[in-house]
Amino acid sequence: MSKLYIPGPINVSKETFAAMSHPMIGHRGSEFEELYASTQPILQQLAATTRPAYLSTSSAWGVMEASLRNLCAKKVLTLCCGAFSDKWFDVALKLGLAAEKIQVEWGEAIAPEAVRAKLAQGGFDLVTLIHNETSTGVMNDLAGIAAVVKEFPGVLLVVDSVSSFSAVPIAMDALGIDVLLAGVQKALALPPGMAVFFCSAAALERAKSVPNRGYYFDFIEFAKNAENNNTPSTPAISLIFGLQHILGTIAAEGLEQRFARHAATNAMIHDWGARHGFPHFAPAANRSVTLTCFKKPEAFDQAAFIKNLKAKHGYIINGGYGKIKGLTFRISNMGNETAATMQELIAAMDDVLG
Repeated sequence: MSKLYIPGPINVSKETFAAMSHPMIGHRGSEFEELYASTQPILQQLAATTRPAYLSTSSAWGVMEASLRNLCAKKVLTLCCGAFSDKWFDVALKLGLAAEKIQVEWGEAIAPEAVRAKLAQGGFDLVTLIHNETSTGVMNDLAGIAAVVKEFPGVLLVVDSVSSFSAVPIAMDALGIDVLLAGVQKALALPPGMAVFFCSAAALERAKSVPNRGYYFDFIEFAKNAENNNTPSTPAISLIFGLQHILGTIAAEGLEQRFARHAATNAMIHDWGARHGFPHFAPAANRSVTLTCFKKPEAFDQAAFIKNLKAKHGYIINGGYGKIKGLTFRISNMGNETAATMQELIAAMDDVLG
C-alpha cells in the first residue's frame, strides 16, 4: 500500500477512518448538534478566535468562491503568487466582479508594502490572500499583510489557510482577519470533502447587504444555523466524526507541541535537501512549514526518482504543480507525520538516490 507525502490529500490514520465509521445519525437532531458543538472549542483555539467555526460540505474552493460572492460589493484585490492564488483572481473575473491583482513570480512572496501601495489607489473593499501557497511552498507574511489591510477602513481580508491551518499559529481576531478558511484534507489529515471557516462580525454585516449570494454558500445561512449547532444543508456527517477525532488528538498533543512538531519535521526535509544539493524554490524568509518545494537540478532525473521511490518503497511525493510541474518537486510533512515517519521517508529517498 502506498503512503502519501504529497501536499494533499495526505495520509489518514486508521483511527480516523474508524471514527468516521460511527453509525449514521440524523443531522436535524440533538445527536448532531452535540457532535457539531464538540468541534468548536479546538477549532476556535486553532484560529485564536471567539467566532464560531462553520462546517461546509465542499472543498475549500467552495468557501473561497463564496467569500467573493458574499463580501465583494465594490472591487476585490487578489494577491497572486502561485497556482491557487492566481486562480482566485480568475474566479473573481468569472463571477463578473471588479477585480485587480498584485502578481509576483511563482516562488516569490507578496510584499506588504505592495499591498499598501495598491490599496492606497482606492476603490477596494476586499483582499484575498493565500497564506501558504501550496503550489510553490511559499508562506506569505500574514501578520504584515493583515496589518496593512487594517490601515484601510472598509476593506475586508479573506485568508486561505488550507495548507497551514493547525500546523502554525494563526491569530484571526488579533490580526483582524475577516474570513479564515481551510480544507480538512491538508494538515487536519482527513479525507477531502469538507472545509472549515470563520467569519468576523464585519464580514457577516457586509454579507447582509450583498445581493445574489445564493443559498448553499450564503454566510448568513451558515451563521443562523450555527446558532443552533447545525448547518444550512445536509453535512458530511462521517467527516465530522473524523474531525471530532482529529481535534481530540490535537487537544491531547497540545497546540504548541503540534506547531513545534511540524517545524521539526519540516526542518528534517530541508536538511535532507541541503545534503543532496537540492535548492529551495521559495525564499528563505518565506518557506512553508508544512511542505517543501525544491527546484529540480538540471541533470537530475526527477521523473525516475519519483517513480522508483513509489515502486521500491511505496512512498509518493509530488513532481510539481501547474506551470512548474516537472521543474520542482514537493514533499509534505503535514498532519500526523512524526520525526520517525519522516526519517523513514528520508531513508527511502536516500536509498533511491543511491
